[in-house]
Amino acid sequence: MPSSAPTPPPFASRRGLLRAALGAAVVAPLAIPAAATAAHAADAYDTLRLTWRDLLLGTNVVPTAEPFASKLAALGATAGDLRSAMATANGSLWPDLPYADPEPDTDAESYTYSGNLNTSYNRLRTLTEAYSQPGTGLTGDATLRAEILAGLDHLHDQAYNASQVRYGNWYNWQIGIPQALLDIDVLLYDVLGATRVAAHCAAVDHFVPDSAVASYTGTSTGANRVDLCRVLALRGVVGKSSAKLSRARDALSPVFPYVTSGDGLHADGSFIQHTYVPYAASYGAVMLGGLSMLFALLKGSAWEVTDSGRQVVFDSVEKAYAPFLFNGLAMDAVAGRAISRGVQRTDTRGVRQDDHLRGHGIIACVALLARSASAAEKARWDGMVKGWIARDHYSPLLADPALGVAALARLKAVQDGTAPASPEPSGHRLFPGMDRAVHRRAGWAASLSMASNRITYYENGNGENLRAWHSGSGMLYWWGDDFANGQYSDHFWPTVDPYRLPGTTASRKPLADGEGGTWGAARPDVRWVGGTTDGTYAAVGQYLKGLSSTLLAKKSWFFLDDAVVCLGAGIHGRDGAGVESVVENRNLGGTGVHAFTVDGAAQPTTLGWSATLTGARWAHLAGFAGYVFPGGATALKALRQARTGAWSDINKGAETSPYTRRYLTLWLDHGTDPTWAAYSYVLMPGATQAETAARAADTGWLTVLANANEQQGVRVPALGFTGVNFWLAGTVGDVTVGAPASVLIRESGTTATICVSGPLRDGAPIDLTWNRPVPAVVSKDATVQVLSTGSALTLRITPGTLAATHRAVVSLG
Repeated sequence: MPSSAPTPPPFASRRGLLRAALGAAVVAPLAIPAAATAAHAADAYDTLRLTWRDLLLGTNVVPTAEPFASKLAALGATAGDLRSAMATANGSLWPDLPYADPEPDTDAESYTYSGNLNTSYNRLRTLTEAYSQPGTGLTGDATLRAEILAGLDHLHDQAYNASQVRYGNWYNWQIGIPQALLDIDVLLYDVLGATRVAAHCAAVDHFVPDSAVASYTGTSTGANRVDLCRVLALRGVVGKSSAKLSRARDALSPVFPYVTSGDGLHADGSFIQHTYVPYAASYGAVMLGGLSMLFALLKGSAWEVTDSGRQVVFDSVEKAYAPFLFNGLAMDAVAGRAISRGVQRTDTRGVRQDDHLRGHGIIACVALLARSASAAEKARWDGMVKGWIARDHYSPLLADPALGVAALARLKAVQDGTAPASPEPSGHRLFPGMDRAVHRRAGWAASLSMASNRITYYENGNGENLRAWHSGSGMLYWWGDDFANGQYSDHFWPTVDPYRLPGTTASRKPLADGEGGTWGAARPDVRWVGGTTDGTYAAVGQYLKGLSSTLLAKKSWFFLDDAVVCLGAGIHGRDGAGVESVVENRNLGGTGVHAFTVDGAAQPTTLGWSATLTGARWAHLAGFAGYVFPGGATALKALRQARTGAWSDINKGAETSPYTRRYLTLWLDHGTDPTWAAYSYVLMPGATQAETAARAADTGWLTVLANANEQQGVRVPALGFTGVNFWLAGTVGDVTVGAPASVLIRESGTTATICVSGPLRDGAPIDLTWNRPVPAVVSKDATVQVLSTGSALTLRITPGTLAATHRAVVSLG
C-alpha cells in the first residue's frame, strides 16, 4: 500500500469509535444537582467537559422507561461480566487481551497486541459508563470505581505513557485508545486527581502531538482527521489547554472543502476514503459523527467552529448521506469492507453490524448535527429522521442494540416532535465521483455499484471482506417499501455465492481470498463508467473488465418508473471458465419457499431444484419481483439451494458460527470462454405475477435500439424515454454522437429534455444530432452550444472532466 494511504484500523476499534460518537455504548447520566453543576463549571473548560458528558451520556432520559431501561440493564450485565473477568497481570488487564508485544513492530501479530490494548481501554470505558449511569446495578459503586482507577493506572504504567514506543496499528495509539481514555477522564474527572490527569495528558501528547494534524495527508485526512481533532479537543478540555482546543478547531478546516479526487466529500455527493473506496456508510459515518459531536461541544464557546466551509458538512446530509438511506438502512454499496463484519469476536455484547444498524448510526448523527444547523435545515432533517424511524419495520430503529441511550434520547425527541414525517423521495442520483447510482420510485429503491480506474472493485484489508471480488462488477441492489428490506441484512454476505452477486457479470474462474490486493488496489483499467440522468430516469453504463480475468463486457442499465432495463453485450472471456450474468440471487431467509413461476408454470419449491429455462419470456418470484426477457431468454438457469457460511469465512476477526440461508438464483449462462455474448432482461421490483405477465405480453412497451459492443440503447414510447450509451461514436435510432457519451432523451408533450454526459472524463467536446424536427431550444446549460435547429437538432457539449450531466430543453415540431 502506498505510504501516503491511511492504514485502516481493525473493525473493533472503528466500531467502538462510532459507537461512542453516537452514544452507542452509553446511557443516561447520573443526575447532577444544579449547585454541583455550577460549582464544577468553574471555567470554560469545565463547561465544555460537562457538555461532553451530556453528549456521551444523554439528557432528559427516564431510566425506568423503555427503550432506556433495558439498555441500562444490558450495560450493567456486560460491565458485570467484564469486571469479573478483569485480572491484573504483567502485560494484560484481561487474560484474553495480552497487549505486551514480545517483538514490537508493525506486522500482523503486533496489530493484534495493539488492538488488544485498545480493546482493554474500551472495556474500561464500558465499566466507567456502567458506574456513571442510573439503573445499571453498578451505579456509583465505590469498589468498581477503585477497580477502574487501578486498571487505568496499570495500563498507563505498562503501555500507554509518554515513554512508550508504539507498535502495531497506528490507529490504536492515535485514535482508538486516546478517545476511550479521554472519555473516561471526562466521566471520572472529579475523582482522578491532578497527577493522573497530567499523566494522561502527557501520554496523549506523546502519541498525538500537534504535528499529527500539521498536513492534510496520509493518515490525517477525512474521517481520520476528524478523529484526531476529537482527541486534541478533548485533550484540551481535560488538560485545560486553549492551544489544544484552537488546534483541534483549526485542523478541521481542511476536511470541509470539496475534493476533486481521493479522500473526502465531492461536489456530486460522493464520499471517498482510502483514495479509491466509496465509504459514506462507514468512514463517512464516522466523520459525520465526529463532526456532529465536535460542533455540539464547541458551540457557543470561544473555540466554536465558525469556518464557513462547515456548510459543506451540513449540505452533505442531503447530498451525500440521505441518498443512501432507505427505510432506515444504509446501502452496502457505500460501506466498503464493513459489509463483512457480522459479529466480531471482540464484541462482548454480541452486537453485529448490518445495513440497518449502519443506517441507524448515520440517522443518529443527523439528529445530533441538527443542533448546530440552521432552523430550516433542522426542520427538514427532523422530518427525514422521523420518516426513517417510522418506516424501518424490518429493524426498528429505537430498538437498535447498537444505539445507546444518548442517541436514542435524541431520536425519540425527534419522533415525539411536531415535524411531519417526510416520505421517501422519488428520483435518480448519479455519483460519478464514486461510480455509484441510486434510483428511487414509488414502492422501491435500487443502487448500482461499479468500478473503474478511479474506483476499486472492492476493498479488503486487515483480514476483512475477503470475497467481495465482484461487488463492483455491476452489482444491482434493490429493496421494496415494505418488503425485501432484509435481503442483505440477514447473513447475506457470508452465505451468498460470491461469484453470483445480483446484477453482475462475472467469470467462474476461482479467485483467492483478497484477490487483487488490499486497500482498494484492485481497479480495472477502464474509464467509461457512468451515465446521465434527468433526475427521474437514468441511463448508466459500465465497461467491465473482470478482476484477475480476461472477461470483458459492456453493461447498461436504464432506470425507469417500475423497472430497470438491463443490457449486456461484448461479453468475452478466455480463462477456460464459465461466464454468467446474474439476474437475481434472492435471500429467502432460513426457511423460505417462495413460489417461483416461469411463463405461468409453477416451478418446484424443493431445495436442490435446478433447471435450464431456455426461451422463457418472463419469471416471477412471489413476494419480491418480476423478470421479463424480451424475445425469450437464452440459456437462462435457475437454482434453489441452501448455503451455509460463517462471517469468519470472509472476515478473520468475525465469529465462526455457521449460518444457513436459502437462495433463489437466476442467471444467464454464457458458457465457457464466450465470444461477444449478450443478454437483455427487465427487472420489476414488487411486480405481481399478473403485472409481470402483462409486461412480457406488451411487446411494444420496450424497443431495444442497440445491444452491441459499440452502443447499447432502448426506447420506451409510453414514457417518452430514449436512452443510449455510446461506447464509441455512432448512430442509434434518431441519435448520432461524434464521441463516446451517455444520452437520455425524455419527450413530454411539446418539449423534450436532452441529457448528455461524457463518462470518459477527457473533456473532449461531444457533438450530438437528434434527427427530429426541433424549432427552438428553450433552455440549456452553459456547457451546451446550439449548432443548428429546424429539421434536426445539433448540439455541442463541452463536458469537462467530472462526468456531470449537461441538459437542454427543446420544443418539438
